[in-house]
Amino acid sequence: MYSQIEIDAPSRRVWHTLVDFDAYPDWNPFIRSISGAARPGGRLSVEIRPPGRRPMSFRPLVLRAQPHRELRWRGRLLLPGLFDGEHIFGIAPLSSGRVRFSQREKFSGLLVPLVGRTLLDATRRGFEEMNRALGRRCETVDTAN
Repeated sequence: MYSQIEIDAPSRRVWHTLVDFDAYPDWNPFIRSISGAARPGGRLSVEIRPPGRRPMSFRPLVLRAQPHRELRWRGRLLLPGLFDGEHIFGIAPLSSGRVRFSQREKFSGLLVPLVGRTLLDATRRGFEEMNRALGRRCETVDTAN
């Protein structure tokens, strides 16, 4: 699953907005809350709200946190191999202080075929809503970054 958007803001601002987890309730319609540190090996507590679905909580492991470039985590349902997801937030600098922000999710495990198309479609819509909201936030909120 993949979604991207071009944002008229420098990578530094997009990164700082992405990892400012305390501010998520103010702007993020999809990921309603995150707590924890964005550092490899760290464990996060995440609550997502896919459009038209009930909120879901999980505790992913941070695999990579490369400032201004990438944040990557892996979440699991109960046991490894049952329903796993690796989520990648990417920030790719473009010309004139713009970036391409992307989200990718790679699902694997025995339950993937049973999850259903509606949940996957709702998750994709959630990515798109978050991307647009992140763009608005980064393009309108003036920060020191």
